[in-house]
Amino acid sequence: MRTIKDTAESWRVTASETPFTGNKTAARTDVVVMPDGSTAKRDYQVHPGSVAVLAIDGQDRVLVINQYRHPVRHRLWEIPAGLLDVPGENPLHAAQRELYEEAHVKAEDWRVLTDVFTSPGGCDEALRIFLARDLSDVEGERFEVSEEEADMELARVPLGELVRGVLAGELHNTCLAVGVLALAAARAGEGVDALRPATAPWPARPFEA
Repeated sequence: MRTIKDTAESWRVTASETPFTGNKTAARTDVVVMPDGSTAKRDYQVHPGSVAVLAIDGQDRVLVINQYRHPVRHRLWEIPAGLLDVPGENPLHAAQRELYEEAHVKAEDWRVLTDVFTSPGGCDEALRIFLARDLSDVEGERFEVSEEEADMELARVPLGELVRGVLAGELHNTCLAVGVLALAAARAGEGVDALRPATAPWPARPFEA
């Protein structure tokens, strides 16, 4: 029986240029050698990687954020997330920081929920979604937010309601959709305790311990 598993592979690149470099990401064009020996240009966004946190409380409610996203012209319900701004940064530390900054919450129990490539046909972003449990409020002053984050709304929504909204086409954020469906699948399968530890290796974005 064939094992269904993604495998790392890298086709030869004969030329590469970066026509645009932004604050956090860049656009790159590679000339790639195809299996038949021909070449083709591939344009894609270069991304540092990101983390997201599905934080669930003792009442089976997920901590969500409502935020305006200009590229899609929508206010989206999301889970806390952020970029891996520092090369080699430990993704767990980044996730804990994002949960604190966006929701002023900390968690005692952390596990890896799933790892995904968000849009592999046009972007090299790798995303790790964590499951965070045993939540409590952080003491002290809240992190100062700005721009779109200054207009964020926080809520706690039952997991089942979010699953229904994803399947109904009412909720569209990648991190939220993948996260809630992955948690529902984990519970229906081997259970949450079978999830990988929070420090599990991540070949797509190697990090320091």
